[in-house]
Amino acid sequence: MTNHEIAFEMATSSIRFGAGVTREVGMDLADFGTRRALVVTDPRLRQTRPVETVVESLYENHIPFVLYDRVRVEPNDESFQDAIAFARESPCDAIVAVGGGSTLDTAKAVNLYTTYPPADFLDYVNPIIGKGLPVPGPLKPLIAIPTTAGTGSETTGVAIFDLSKIHAKTGIASRRLKPTLGLLDPENTRTLPPSVAAATGLDVLSHALESFTALPFSERLRPERPAMRPAYQGSNPISDIWALQALRMVAEYLVRAVEDPSDDQARAHMILASSYAGVGFGNAGVHLPHGMSYPVSGMVKSYRAPGYAVEHPLVPHGYSVILNAPAVFRYTASSNPDRHLEAARALGVDVAGCRREDAGRILSERILWFMERLKVPNGLRSVGFTSSDIPALVEGTLPQHRVTKLAPRPAGPEQLSRLFEEALVAW
Repeated sequence: MTNHEIAFEMATSSIRFGAGVTREVGMDLADFGTRRALVVTDPRLRQTRPVETVVESLYENHIPFVLYDRVRVEPNDESFQDAIAFARESPCDAIVAVGGGSTLDTAKAVNLYTTYPPADFLDYVNPIIGKGLPVPGPLKPLIAIPTTAGTGSETTGVAIFDLSKIHAKTGIASRRLKPTLGLLDPENTRTLPPSVAAATGLDVLSHALESFTALPFSERLRPERPAMRPAYQGSNPISDIWALQALRMVAEYLVRAVEDPSDDQARAHMILASSYAGVGFGNAGVHLPHGMSYPVSGMVKSYRAPGYAVEHPLVPHGYSVILNAPAVFRYTASSNPDRHLEAARALGVDVAGCRREDAGRILSERILWFMERLKVPNGLRSVGFTSSDIPALVEGTLPQHRVTKLAPRPAGPEQLSRLFEEALVAW
């Protein structure tokens, strides 16, 4: 009898899509029987229309609430703990998160750590960095209202943050972290700066590519109990459908949404594509581009991306992921050339007559086309890294087993060093 996996499990949040659905949040909370809500957002969004709409809806539906507006863009363990401490001092029985992935992930952590406080902050954090303890039981209702079209965090049971002491990202993963409901409102992305729309849109692209090309679920080891199946299980027939459709939507609408913010159709399709990719990668997982991105984000020295109103150095998550992607997909293509060519086709490439041995080059060239068109920095060197940083980047990638072990082609220290070297200059 084989000890390889025999099954995969699909889990995702409920999703409601439509222009103006943000105004329904108060009614949803009333239907949940909410006595007091916690609204989570960031300082910039606090004065914007999406948050104003949420507050108005809560007032109209007589939902008492407290508001936390100190979310850090690209959160770290300190910012997570600040939000958790605030929530403990202001007990609530439901949470509303309004913002990008940073806000949604912070709200997930708040929900977990206030419902089942651990002995140590790292108890729930993914191994080998933390203990990876299972979430003991159900969490409070969480309504996620994304204001970017990128992370898909409204569909997933994952919360990502920078762990300051290792200068790299890690996270917490459990199906129980999934928001109860995601409200996808295209009106909330209307004022997204073009550079932010580009970075978050490229995150969608990489989510879908990575989940579609991840190690097949059947090649993982079978757990002892069904409850021990990880949130990231490997590529599977259902995630594949969502990932491929997300890639098709990116091909048609990403450039339009970035270059013309008044293109309502493109923006609506990109917020949908983000959730489509979220359903895909939230169950299949991501692999090397994300694993390699975590130390890039954590080790940033002085680079600050345009369009982000932050006081700290910042390589946006979408940039840190996509800068590694061309090198990675050239490397992984030999594991399944047909699947890499199918991904390129979904992104708009005519692959008729293409040779299987060219799959990596073809897919990476298509990624590079998007990067150049959307004016992404030209490689890791453009955001402040040099060859001398590569050993530390590799060191920060190696512990990311949650994602790196899903790579369709294994990558140890030597391979990662070469990939980072290739990623220093993109074109």
